[in-house]
Amino acid sequence: MTVRVAFADDSFLVREALTALLAAMPDVEMVAACRSIDELRAAVDETSPDIVLTEIPMPPSMSDEGLQLAAELRETHPGTAVIALSDQYDPAYALALLESGADGRGYLLKKRLHSPRQLLAAIETVVTGGSLIDAEVVEGLVDRRRDPDRSLVADLTADEWSTLVEMARGSSNAAIATSLGINQRTVERHIHAIFEKLELPATPDVNRRVRAVLLYLSAAGAMAP
Repeated sequence: MTVRVAFADDSFLVREALTALLAAMPDVEMVAACRSIDELRAAVDETSPDIVLTEIPMPPSMSDEGLQLAAELRETHPGTAVIALSDQYDPAYALALLESGADGRGYLLKKRLHSPRQLLAAIETVVTGGSLIDAEVVEGLVDRRRDPDRSLVADLTADEWSTLVEMARGSSNAAIATSLGINQRTVERHIHAIFEKLELPATPDVNRRVRAVLLYLSAAGAMAP
């Protein structure tokens, strides 16, 4: 299956680099390379790509145009996945991206994209309905939430913390088990304990639990130093 990709970045050098990168990927067809959100919006209407890659601050206002477009596409092109790319670490971006749902959405930091294989894996995850949040964002949220004065998180064990980080990244139970070197039954026990301790509704749906965990981690007071 060929994945059709449209992307936007206001930097000429980034567009050139992404064009070369995507062109070299197997089973990937680049259908548009845009300089602004308006160009990207028109390209999506014209080409109906499987996935959009977009910088978040884009012309004309250089604020959060990429996130605005991602929200629009939920209504106008619900089958189009989105990976938001950013130069900066900002958990608020990740949460805004997931506001209308976690399925088919990803948030990655450009500085942590080190290989074509890594980008291709991200595209494959998101275009098949998964969600992907950069590990640095997840770990930043977890570190800020790790406060011994907050009773809900103080009771989490070290293994449960590690599982929580993997969950927020969008990992499946099988992927968590592989990453942590434990079996899936142990993962299930950790997840059950986490949802109980954080007073979150348990769900087997990976995308719903990503959003639930991220919302918890960013709740009142979590963003304070």
